[in-house]
Amino acid sequence: MKYTPIDNSLFILNRSKLVAKLVPNSIAVFHSNDIYPTNADGTLPFRQNNDLFYFSGIDQEDTILLLFPNALDPKYREMLFILETNEHLAIWEGHKFTKSEARTLSGIETIFWFHEFDDILKQLMYDATTIYCNQNEHGRAKKIIDTRNDRFIKQCQKEYPLHQYMRLAPITNELRSQKEPQEIEAIQKACNITKNAFERILKTIKPGIKEYEIEADIIYEFIRNGSRGHAYQPIIASGKNACVLHYIQNDNICKDGELILMDFAAEYGNYASDMTRVVPVNGKFNPRQKEVYTSVLTIFKAVKKLIKPGITLQELNKATGEFTTTQLISLGLLSKEEVALPNGNLAYRKYFMHGFGHHLGLDVHDVHIKNAPLKEGMIVTLEPGIYIPNEAIGIRLENDILVVKDGNVDLMAHIPLELEDIDSVMLS
Repeated sequence: MKYTPIDNSLFILNRSKLVAKLVPNSIAVFHSNDIYPTNADGTLPFRQNNDLFYFSGIDQEDTILLLFPNALDPKYREMLFILETNEHLAIWEGHKFTKSEARTLSGIETIFWFHEFDDILKQLMYDATTIYCNQNEHGRAKKIIDTRNDRFIKQCQKEYPLHQYMRLAPITNELRSQKEPQEIEAIQKACNITKNAFERILKTIKPGIKEYEIEADIIYEFIRNGSRGHAYQPIIASGKNACVLHYIQNDNICKDGELILMDFAAEYGNYASDMTRVVPVNGKFNPRQKEVYTSVLTIFKAVKKLIKPGITLQELNKATGEFTTTQLISLGLLSKEEVALPNGNLAYRKYFMHGFGHHLGLDVHDVHIKNAPLKEGMIVTLEPGIYIPNEAIGIRLENDILVVKDGNVDLMAHIPLELEDIDSVMLS
């Protein structure tokens, strides 16, 4: 693995928090993700199931975590099933975790081979009354294919129809939303790598450069610093492209006088960061660009002051809309008369179509409990924007914000954001 493994104390703690929330005499099961095919014999790069990683630290395919806290035999209270390697795998795919390595990474003593799972599960099922099953229950998720967890649920309910089945998501989503120090450290590392990449490209952006050339410089810096790569598909959007919220083609030529919006960030140890910056292609903002940029930065700073324990995402979205409306009036994009009309409080949506931000963690749009107030240890993004297609101006500014006891800490405060800081690096 490219990253330094997280100490297993995190995963031991995470499992203990989960076990405390399970009903008596229950089994909880987590499966790794599949390796997904492309064409012919090709496959996509493997990406671990985030819930499995959160509770085990194992970043390898064909892995199962089984927890049975009330098992009579202590060795069956937490078990890990991993892929058994052989000479063929070693030659073609390289090293796979040994039982000793899996034990060190996870802090789990009882390790079995992956192919032993069905027999051992059968031994334990009749001692349990409830089975907790894991599924991707994210509000934005689209159900297109069955995952290993989905297939396990169907098979388990077919073979053991009289057991009680319960959802893990309400528990795991709550636990994952509050980060432990080791998780914050991993996200800060991802932010630091993102900073390195941003400062690198500030020195190379110039009229005539292609969007994908900027993307290439970014991924170089990510991998050079121990990141597996992008935390999400990067947006490198010059000119009018910046007004397309999920523009990912990254194939245009950046022209003199244009702005370029760059929404990219590194992951580190499976944890994501998320950043957006906007810079002038020629290194100098014109007066109108500077005016709009200043408005977005003003919104950013106003909303940032509100991020603290107890406030909800809904309240932050409402406040962001109000701050944005004020700035749009000052920019001449909205009139006070428009805002005074019925539903005029939503007039800003013509120029700002998304929310103030989202939870961040193992997922870029991380899991959480809907409508729950922010708590100490949560991390959210802050990403106000103003998009004016007929002026070819799209500006979004985004940092990652840690909620602390008395307010917040900006994990990207060290990355250039102020106009003069960007100007000084680009023109140096």
